[in-house]
Amino acid sequence: MRLLSRWRIPRRSTTLAISTGVALIALAGGSAWLWQNGAVGAVESRVHGIGARNGLTLTNVELEGRIRQSRESIMAALGVARDMPVLDIDLAVAKARLEKLSWVRVAELERRLPDTLFVRITERQPIAFWQRDGKLALIDRDGSVIATDRLAADGPLPVLVGDDAPAHAAALVDMLKTEPGLAARVNAATWLGDRRWNLRFDNGVETALPETDPAAAWHRLAGLEQSDRILERDIVSIDLRMPDRLVLRRGDPKAESRAVAKDKAT
Repeated sequence: MRLLSRWRIPRRSTTLAISTGVALIALAGGSAWLWQNGAVGAVESRVHGIGARNGLTLTNVELEGRIRQSRESIMAALGVARDMPVLDIDLAVAKARLEKLSWVRVAELERRLPDTLFVRITERQPIAFWQRDGKLALIDRDGSVIATDRLAADGPLPVLVGDDAPAHAAALVDMLKTEPGLAARVNAATWLGDRRWNLRFDNGVETALPETDPAAAWHRLAGLEQSDRILERDIVSIDLRMPDRLVLRRGDPKAESRAVAKDKAT
């Protein structure tokens, strides 16, 4: 879906003389010679002056792709004002400023003469939370932290733990999506030894994935859940690190007995 906002900036004059286009074409035709003779700066100054005098001033900002980043922060980053010459807008500088905003991954800008600045942004897409130092942060597919206080608005997402977990997050999320029913039950994942993942499901069961071909182990687990409801058994962990066997660790029977006895006593 194409999300396009158009902001109109009131200006003093909307007159555009036909002679402006002729002047710009003539100047452009001689630009190669002037470049060789070191006169580019003078030409740019003259072109900008002609444009401002003949109505090439900013009236509209068209923005495409904005969902999370606020309009106010985008306008502040653009640094434009009404009635400023359109040709005076430094697109490279504005692009760099936009891409420093927390949600903006890529920004594209272009002048649409006579009076419009067009901006297209691609926002960062959160794929997981990263837990570090007891705090949660949103991360995107690049593993970049998205600076925002609105964490609840982007859930539910898995919580990743481990210093290098963000760098491997995209591969993990893509793998989990191949078994969506099972993926919906994954609450957290821990990156261990800079080589493999442990998963934790919504019922507390821990699952060790192998370093080599974790996707095969993930599909294997999905098959077992579908055929045997393995996650509903009285287990606390599943070890899938060996391709030819499955290691299950059951809960503490004594602890379970004590819990039952306590329930009966109350």
